[in-house]
Amino acid sequence: MLKGLDPLLNADLLYVLRAMGHGDEIAIVDTNFPATSVGQRVIRLDGVPGPRVVGAVLSVMPLDDFVPTPANRMEVVGDPDAVPEVCREFQEIVDRAEGRHWELGRIDRFTFYDRAREAFAVVATGETRLYGCLLLTKGVIRPEG
Repeated sequence: MLKGLDPLLNADLLYVLRAMGHGDEIAIVDTNFPATSVGQRVIRLDGVPGPRVVGAVLSVMPLDDFVPTPANRMEVVGDPDAVPEVCREFQEIVDRAEGRHWELGRIDRFTFYDRAREAFAVVATGETRLYGCLLLTKGVIRPEG
């Protein structure tokens, strides 16, 4: 255990978050997502809801403010304007972590898969709600002063 860190951030996930550089992406995906066949590096957090994982990750990782949408959700197939409840929860977590409203981007299913293949890592959660998938782009921590 470490002081001040969410206990959900295990050694593997902390390593990945620290090793990522500015502009690298991490995919946080639901239980239906083909994480093992898609991901270069896969971290399993079975049984943990997706929003809980996103909150833990964003407690230590800044989002990239050089891109218009550093947090992107998977669109609902056949209804791209639909916003599932899990994605509304993701939005609240992103806003709270960043201290401002930052609209989630939307990516169609197959583009999401392609970007997850290129992501630094895929975190497979226990999220059972459909479309509980989010891509996060790592930002920078600026020096104080």
